[in-house]
Amino acid sequence: MTDASQTRSGRRIAIVLFNLGGPDDQASVKPFLFNLFNDPAIIGLPGLFRTPLARLISSRRETSAQANYALMGGGSPLLPETRRQTEALRAVLTDRLPRDEVRTFIAMRYWHPLTEETAVDVAAFGPDEIVLLPLYPQFSTTTTESSLKRWHEVYAGPGQSRTVCCYPQGTGWIQAQAEAVRQKLAEAGDAAVRVLFSAHGIPEMLVTKKGDPYQEQVEATCAAIAAAAGLAPDAWTLCYQSRVGPMKWLGPATPDAIRQAAQDGVGAIVVPVAFVSEHIETLVELDIEYGELAHELGVSPYLRTPAVGVSPLFIDTLADAVIEALPRQGVAPHGPGCQGRWKACPYQCQHKAA
Repeated sequence: MTDASQTRSGRRIAIVLFNLGGPDDQASVKPFLFNLFNDPAIIGLPGLFRTPLARLISSRRETSAQANYALMGGGSPLLPETRRQTEALRAVLTDRLPRDEVRTFIAMRYWHPLTEETAVDVAAFGPDEIVLLPLYPQFSTTTTESSLKRWHEVYAGPGQSRTVCCYPQGTGWIQAQAEAVRQKLAEAGDAAVRVLFSAHGIPEMLVTKKGDPYQEQVEATCAAIAAAAGLAPDAWTLCYQSRVGPMKWLGPATPDAIRQAAQDGVGAIVVPVAFVSEHIETLVELDIEYGELAHELGVSPYLRTPAVGVSPLFIDTLADAVIEALPRQGVAPHGPGCQGRWKACPYQCQHKAA
């Protein structure tokens, strides 16, 4: 039998997967919140003002946030879920790139393993090739742009880098979601239900003034899932969750969509359309908080599709994105990206500059 190391081409490939991060336990809730609100992509003030404001907000929200994380055992399940995804992706890529040494790394934006920690680990690996792969299917300045900006600030190691900026209509991502919708429709049986695609909201001004393509990409994701699941146009709607602060956010809000379902006398199947892992927004906000609202309003059944997690369909999409990215340079989407013109789209900015 030939030793696997003798058949490798010698390429060392690092796949860096970016995500939000979450506190490990009750003690880390406050520093996690501080890191979140001290990000200029979240609060766009100069550091002189942003940092003390972040300290104030994290102090005031610590107790309520701890209570929410206590409902999940004290901390966020995001890191363990992301580890399972990275291991599943590494296994697929090792099989599909047998001559290469592939390693997957996790870079979290607001809690460990923080981006600067991961940058050290990647540099120590000494990669020839690097693929930057956000675990945010849709691009936003508040997520992908912030994560990539931090990476470029701290990484000083070797390797030719390229970026997958988004995959809002990635084939396996859409198929995994559509399959989950069909399963919940079967569970609902003969009950009249409406599918509520629930995405994390962002302030409307980010779209109208900053040119953030997030809304367009989320809409494209929902339309693709609805088509793949065979949903009629009046059988689904898009809504946004997790609003905070006084600014106008993208709407309608998910609680309002649930209220509308109650008025229309239909149940709800909620689909976390911008999340690839279970975390506080799915397990607490959707399952508990909005579930209680649905119960109070008589919305029945109230069902929720799971996040795609390590669905083979989704992991294959990530692997496809990596393999597609390796021969190129720069930034590009996997599958259809932005259709409109958006100032914040990195792919469009790259080509405009060229």
